[in-house]
Amino acid sequence: MEARWSLASTLKNMFASKTIDADTWDDLEDALIAADFGPDLAESLITELRAKVAKYNTTDPEDLRRMLRESLEERLSKLDPTLHLTARPAVVLVVGVNGVGKTTTIGKFAKFLTNHGRSVVVGAADTFRAAAVEQLATWAERGGAEIVRPQQQGQDPASVAFQTVERAQREGIEIVLIDTAGRLQTKTGLMDELGKIRRVVEKQTDIAEVLLVLDATTGQNGLAQAHAFIEHAGATGLVLTKLDGSAKGGFVLAVQEKTGIPIKLVGQGEGIDDLTGFTPHVFVQGLVG
Repeated sequence: MEARWSLASTLKNMFASKTIDADTWDDLEDALIAADFGPDLAESLITELRAKVAKYNTTDPEDLRRMLRESLEERLSKLDPTLHLTARPAVVLVVGVNGVGKTTTIGKFAKFLTNHGRSVVVGAADTFRAAAVEQLATWAERGGAEIVRPQQQGQDPASVAFQTVERAQREGIEIVLIDTAGRLQTKTGLMDELGKIRRVVEKQTDIAEVLLVLDATTGQNGLAQAHAFIEHAGATGLVLTKLDGSAKGGFVLAVQEKTGIPIKLVGQGEGIDDLTGFTPHVFVQGLVG
């Protein structure tokens, strides 16, 4: 099987040279674009790094690598990745287009929370697809969470959300994760549906987080797809799934800079325990080496 392209290994080879020259800058820009930073962000980083290299009058590629690490970490740290889940119950709406891994993410997030000793109930408010409810039930069980299902197919999603929050309040369950539809007949209909869920839940309690799930492998295209959710759903945090940490690693910074919304969780594998909180320092170390 062909080895995956990795930004870290490319940079390692690049910075093994004796000095910083014109080729270094060209190669670095190419590597950043290949890692899905996007041309604008790659150019911005190169401009910033050229200024630092000139300021410190260095020709050592290792200095450039350190400066790249610092620049990436500084940019990623501008937004706070903390999950705000102190309310009881803390209600989290999970939104995103179909196919990004929303359902599996909810199961993994439930496991992440139960591993930290929190009780979780999941609301199956994507009531338009019967298969979605069954899939969510399987993942909720794997994640150690309770589930509230629609009482009949096509039940009003907002009423399922209401019943889920009601159950959490009644039984003292700490965290509520509500799955939502990723596609209806029209985008307007979908955004109206999400708005209705919000209004119904907010009559019971505040919403702690609205997490938008994005598939990192779709890169910049995925961001265009999710624009309506960013604009209308009031997203407070991003969850990146299928993030291998190398080939598409630049998308992490690109998506945060373009949306102004912090990345709060990242999924780097298929297993139930493969969703973790986002730590800029750790991520940059893995990306740059």
